[in-house]
Amino acid sequence: MGFLTIGLFDASDPRPGHLATLDLIERGERLGFDSAWVRNRHFQFGVSSPLTLLAAAGQRTSRIELGTAVVPLGWENPLRLAEDLATVDILSGGRLNPGVIVGEPTHFAHVRSALYPDTADQERFGFDRLTRLLRFVRGEPVSSFSGTVGIETYSARVEPHSPGLSRRMWYGGGSLRSARWAGQNGLNFLTSSVVKSEGMADRPDFAAVQLAHIREFRAHHPEGERARVSQGLVVVPTDSATPEQRSKYEAYARTREARTLAPQGPQGLLFAPDIVGPSGYIAETLLAHPAYRETDEVAFALPFSFDHADYVQILTDMATLLGPALGWKPAQSSGT
Repeated sequence: MGFLTIGLFDASDPRPGHLATLDLIERGERLGFDSAWVRNRHFQFGVSSPLTLLAAAGQRTSRIELGTAVVPLGWENPLRLAEDLATVDILSGGRLNPGVIVGEPTHFAHVRSALYPDTADQERFGFDRLTRLLRFVRGEPVSSFSGTVGIETYSARVEPHSPGLSRRMWYGGGSLRSARWAGQNGLNFLTSSVVKSEGMADRPDFAAVQLAHIREFRAHHPEGERARVSQGLVVVPTDSATPEQRSKYEAYARTREARTLAPQGPQGLLFAPDIVGPSGYIAETLLAHPAYRETDEVAFALPFSFDHADYVQILTDMATLLGPALGWKPAQSSGT
């Protein structure tokens, strides 16, 4: 069981928000969570440099796995990203779980001249970009030169190289095509609270669509049913919440309910309902969820706009009440 946060901060004073995110990750480890994930946001007030933040988190923790959900590769140079991924993985002792997606950068028309001033028309944002990253992470030769020049030695592959990192690469997919590609290429699969309706626009059923994606992924993965899938839904246990917090959580879910009733936008996106209530109710709902029943891992998403104290309460209830109700046991930190 893991959790996912956007890492909110105040634009006029961003340091406290970043430190609060690090505190949540440290707290998550003490509570026994298996993983902590951060989102990636550009030109917004959430973490824009997840690997930098996770490098710091890796020095404050010793056991919990650290993930990105997800890094949009359209903003990245795959070779440079491979260097950063390996560096953070090595510093954390092999705990990094990089989640990525492909596609054109959000609002590309507004940032293309800043992001790719000379090559915007030549850039390609499809799966080929991810294929390059995977080659670099796996340690395949990149440079046509290796050897020693004077006192300096050069490698043909990206350095540092972290041998186990390639098996911990994830793809964040919301369609049958992305699920199939992730499986065929041996990645792990992140499925979230947003999927494409995949021909079910007339009878939208989020759980059925997500289940189809999971099965498509495993049908094409070399490890079949053993291939790793992580499900990310918004769940908010209220067991130890104050009356004010419960009211806030319920109001938040109500404002997002309309988008769950029908496919949204030209892509026909389906959104999963937020699950708010006592841990027993949430566990019962999840155990009846067809897609949840076929996953072994979850990364419960924390709502975007809550306060730090709210996140502490939610994580505590997840670890002490919701997790056990689902059959999960907290991990033990080193030295405990």
